[in-house]
Amino acid sequence: MSSYHTPVLVEEVINGLRCQPGDVFVDGTLGGGGHALRILEAIGPTGLLIGLDKDGDAIKESRKVLAPFGKRVILMKADFSALSHALLSIGISEVNGILLDLGVSSHQLDEEERGFSFQGDHLLDMRMDREQEISAYDFINQASEEELRRVIWKYGEERMARRIAKHIVQARAKEPVRTTLSLANIVIRACLPSARNSKIHPATRTFQAIRIWINNELDNLEYAISSGMDSLRPGGRFGIISFHSLEDRIVKNAFRSWAKTCVCPPDLPVCVCHRQQKMNVLTKKPIVPKAEEISANPRARSARLRIAERI
Repeated sequence: MSSYHTPVLVEEVINGLRCQPGDVFVDGTLGGGGHALRILEAIGPTGLLIGLDKDGDAIKESRKVLAPFGKRVILMKADFSALSHALLSIGISEVNGILLDLGVSSHQLDEEERGFSFQGDHLLDMRMDREQEISAYDFINQASEEELRRVIWKYGEERMARRIAKHIVQARAKEPVRTTLSLANIVIRACLPSARNSKIHPATRTFQAIRIWINNELDNLEYAISSGMDSLRPGGRFGIISFHSLEDRIVKNAFRSWAKTCVCPPDLPVCVCHRQQKMNVLTKKPIVPKAEEISANPRARSARLRIAERI
């Protein structure tokens, strides 16, 4: 396996999605092709995998890893929010399974020029799709103080969002905030001493928030769940791996919503929505990595896998 990205919960995905010979599967977040490789092995010589990723680097890496499978693989540069459109463009209307592995890949974190991590001093970027216009540098240096505060609070759940936004505006008034280390140091100065001594780096939530906003991750996730559900055959399964509470909450609530037979207000005496249940939730609680996997890959520690089945 390539070291481009270490996939998490691989066997749990294969078992939970019930990969069978001849199935048609979608991996909506290719990364380095790790999950896709195991899915292809499970669905056998008559199976087909459609792989999506909006990061061109991931497409290139996956093409190398999955080359031995030949025409059993179709790779497309696309965001998972465009899943149904991508399938229709190649004449496929329904699939047996869909996997989304959310968040940032190991490669994106480790590749200095991508500007996702504050573990070094690199140019601010954070774009998963390097062809999109707005980068973290643009946002940090152009957004209003109120917009900075809103994004850091909403997407990072950072209690000191107001102080951090104020410090960013003060710092950029002197010179542009260009690098990851510069931004991390601004956040550290804005934080109270108690937060500076936390086990979690003080800049973690701010960097998460900016990355999510730059890549429109949460809105795309909500659309992808709806789009993906409609692309599943009856009995098809949808698996989503999330890495923080905002993502996991969206997945949990979306799956529960599609599993309901009525969404009328509780005070109505009879159902008037005539909603039909479209999914069964198979994971009352998310599946988490075993201790052995976390020991081998510490980045797996926050992974949560939820699975639902199309009715």
